[in-house]
Amino acid sequence: MVGSADDVAKGTAISVEVDGVDIAVVHTDDDSFYAVRDECSHATVALSEGEVDGCTLECWLHGSRFDLRTGEPTGLPATEPVATFPVEIRDGEIYVSSTPSNGVMP
Repeated sequence: MVGSADDVAKGTAISVEVDGVDIAVVHTDDDSFYAVRDECSHATVALSEGEVDGCTLECWLHGSRFDLRTGEPTGLPATEPVATFPVEIRDGEIYVSSTPSNGVMP
């Protein structure tokens, strides 16, 4: 358990650590939760500080965008995906696995 779902407003991301891996937990406007590696694959920058737009997360430094469902980049300059992680909301609490769901190593 990494925290309460109520602590992550819609359209925002927070940074958490799970088993030594920095992960961005994102709450999208459609009330879904996603978890991706909290580091842009283009530069060593925390994605959790970026902007959420629909089902994408934009890196604040160079504007790379990543699909929260797949980790795939949807906007340059990033060309490599970021790891995605299973996330589940149980009884109002956020649970994130440290095992990537898309096969990309964190």
